[in-house]
Amino acid sequence: MDTTLEIVLPTGLIALLGPQDQAAQAVKEYAIPGLFQEGRLSAGKSADLLGLTPRGFVALLARKGIDYFRFGPREWTEEAAAVPPRKPSLA
Repeated sequence: MDTTLEIVLPTGLIALLGPQDQAAQAVKEYAIPGLFQEGRLSAGKSADLLGLTPRGFVALLARKGIDYFRFGPREWTEEAAAVPPRKPSLA
């Protein structure tokens, strides 16, 4: 079920967002990735709410400069340790 939310914004901001239908989509494309970044929405749910594929959601995050993977130094160290070393190729 969808709910309509009325937001009062300065005219200058509305002009930046475009016509009303585009503005509504633009607001969703900023709010939903923000909620994902805060850990309040999963990537799958975020993609679904935006009508995107998972790959499309990752692309949107990249355009907005938001990291998909939220690893701290410890997590990166653990991931790096789990990857076997590569053998040099003889090519």
